[in-house]
Amino acid sequence: MSINRKRMRVASVVAGIGVVAVLAAGCARGGGGDGGGDGETAASPGITDSSITLGITTPLSGPTAGPGTCTVAGITAYFGARNAEGGIEFGDGQTRTVEIEALDDEYDPQKAKANYDQLKGSVFAMTSGLGTPTNRAWREAAIADEVPQVLIQTGDPIFSDAEESPWQLGFVPIYQNEGAAFGELLASSGEDHKVAILSQNDDYGEGYVEGFKSAIEGSDNIEIVGELTYEATDASVDAQLTELAATDADVFFNAMSITPLVISSLQKTQELGWLPSWFLPSNTSSPGAILEPGGATAFPGVYTVSFAKAPQSPAFAEDEDVVGFLDNLAEYANYPDVPAFPHCMWSYMIGATLEQVFAKMTEPTREDFMEQLRTISDFQAPLMLEGTAVDTTQDGQPAVSSLQVVKYNGSGYAPAETWGE
Repeated sequence: MSINRKRMRVASVVAGIGVVAVLAAGCARGGGGDGGGDGETAASPGITDSSITLGITTPLSGPTAGPGTCTVAGITAYFGARNAEGGIEFGDGQTRTVEIEALDDEYDPQKAKANYDQLKGSVFAMTSGLGTPTNRAWREAAIADEVPQVLIQTGDPIFSDAEESPWQLGFVPIYQNEGAAFGELLASSGEDHKVAILSQNDDYGEGYVEGFKSAIEGSDNIEIVGELTYEATDASVDAQLTELAATDADVFFNAMSITPLVISSLQKTQELGWLPSWFLPSNTSSPGAILEPGGATAFPGVYTVSFAKAPQSPAFAEDEDVVGFLDNLAEYANYPDVPAFPHCMWSYMIGATLEQVFAKMTEPTREDFMEQLRTISDFQAPLMLEGTAVDTTQDGQPAVSSLQVVKYNGSGYAPAETWGE
């Protein structure tokens, strides 16, 4: 799905060929004391006695529009359903509907910053948006403006460091955690492996590689035989793949965030006759949108990490969480298809986590919101895999730091407790 609208107001998502538009029920803007429980505390911008407005800047067009669309659709589905039930009960005794304004940044940092500047005075908090460079582009401004930038979809650890980022908190596991989980699985295999690495030349790629290398340190069964980088703006990585194929590595660690490049990389390695096992980041491992068109069944194994139930997996076809999620996605986000990207599930979980925070807020202020945000522990959000949970109390970690390594089975993923299973 792609989205070609630059601005969306969310309370329902209207999709034509990929257009997400959002419902907004007239919401009053600004603070001015219109929502302070006992009437004594001046409310922050974006909240009244009857509504709260959240902002999102995310790619709704361009090569990352598929996952970007999901960062809006899932949270819209969650709060659309809750709004239809009458709204969310906050800790101050008020019941409020939740409305969302989402703007397209095309995965361009400058546009993301411009979107933030446009939204900051009218929304209570910014949330769910995709991307490391795009979220970094306005992190310092959000700190200076004291605007929450929370439960965003980037694994950059800077957003989960309370000292460096007092108005921020990431949602998905940090890149280092993902890389380390795969490294631990590989190191425990008891087999000798030669590993080739291709990573994005930025904090995203460096974080994955750092985590992987730390996990295999001291393991005498793993040898890194080739390591190259690429730029996120590159149209092709054929040259790097050709060089890495010559190493004859049996494992390919590919820290890549650009969907079209992952697909073409899967195809190119087959053309080269190089068929290693793969590791892919969680945000570029979609079975339907990436692995199927890339012909991933040609490889001995494609691994990633996950903390969310995959609706496309037969194992979850009748799961209560999944059935409810798909129903809400179709009805309130006008997103009738089974999501190809995990970001739809992640943003649905973000909605559920925010509801937990709202229930604790006794004042309609950004300060109280941030204080309560850091008190959520062992929360099993809808769609979370068994053994994973939301925990916002650990400094240096995002809301979700628990995950599982999973292996592609031709249609979805199954847990991979040991290498090769």
